[in-house]
Amino acid sequence: MIIVVTPLVASLIIFVAGRQQKSIAYCLAMAALAICFIGSCSIMNSVIVGGTIHYWIGGWHPPWGIEYRIDCLNAFMLTLISFLGVTTAVYSKKSIEKELPQKFTLFWSLYMLLMTGLLGIVITGDMFNFFVLLEVTSLTGYALVAIGRGRASFASFRYLILGTIGASFYLLGVGYLYIATGSLNMEDLRTILPSLYSSRVVLAAFVFIFIGFAIKIALFPLHSWQPDVYEYAPSAVSVIISTAMAKTFAYALIRIIFSVFTIDFINRVLPVFDIICWASALAMIAGSIFAIQQTSLKRMLAYSSIANVGYIVLAVGLAPSTSLGLTPAVMHILNHAVIKGAMFMAACGFIHRYDLWDIRKFVGLSRRMPYTCLALILAALAMIGMPPGAGFVSKWYLIRAALEARQ
Repeated sequence: MIIVVTPLVASLIIFVAGRQQKSIAYCLAMAALAICFIGSCSIMNSVIVGGTIHYWIGGWHPPWGIEYRIDCLNAFMLTLISFLGVTTAVYSKKSIEKELPQKFTLFWSLYMLLMTGLLGIVITGDMFNFFVLLEVTSLTGYALVAIGRGRASFASFRYLILGTIGASFYLLGVGYLYIATGSLNMEDLRTILPSLYSSRVVLAAFVFIFIGFAIKIALFPLHSWQPDVYEYAPSAVSVIISTAMAKTFAYALIRIIFSVFTIDFINRVLPVFDIICWASALAMIAGSIFAIQQTSLKRMLAYSSIANVGYIVLAVGLAPSTSLGLTPAVMHILNHAVIKGAMFMAACGFIHRYDLWDIRKFVGLSRRMPYTCLALILAALAMIGMPPGAGFVSKWYLIRAALEARQ
């Protein structure tokens, strides 16, 4: 529970104390993020050694109370999200001082709230608590984008509209599940749902939830909010949204498909895995084509992320048909988060140092910023799957899964 409470409390303290002294805001944020990361590593070790952890908030037994349930998958995600939170914070200090000098304290207060939502989403075992934390994450995300300059407010408004539609779809799906089962606990739903597979209410719930998350992860063609957000958001916000936030929602989709509805439901009642695979293939192609057309590096990386969401969702669609299971999906979540984080950090470094947005103006940049350019090149080579980069390993496993599934 400390992992969720720490950034929440830090957010409130930063908002009050940071008004008197700006430097304390960053120190408190780093301390809270360090606690979260160390705690996440400890929890992952405990799960590996001792198995799944069940924590009942307030001592209320589920399904009456909210349960935090941590297994190997979300222990891994918890560690990844907290790691990305720390590294982004270390990277962001000077860029935020330059880009948002009057909103330095506000940024770190919102950043802590964002981390509260992301970490809570990963470990909760309750569908409605999941929605509450989803809204905490989304609302702080909209605000973080909006405090940027130029067209950031317009990008944030579009993000708010489409993000709210996605969250509403998810909430409708949860409402239908509650009507059908009388429970909101994920493990409880997994037990109850098999006897209700033929119910149209349950079918509608799955469709609503899937479309809601498709909007949240920017699965083509529900991606229209993402390019402007990634391009116009402050540098630190572009990094954290493209890495931790995007991957948290991808995890959430996996968790609900496989832990609540289960493979048996989709194979017997609603065979949508083939549709998911073809939609993913379309996303991979369309995202890549749009990326090629861009002259802004941040916008190019945004469309590249749309393509890579296709890779992750394709791996999800192939999972039931292969012995590799979710390995390719989880592997690409990790690898893409690290690689894309490095690429956005490099792109925002160019903007921070020389206000360079347009790729056509990068001539001679390697002589002025050799280390940043080298980082961008190495990350780009990994992204396209050049051995021995992490991207190569992800794509190798994804190709193996497709061949094994005869797709």
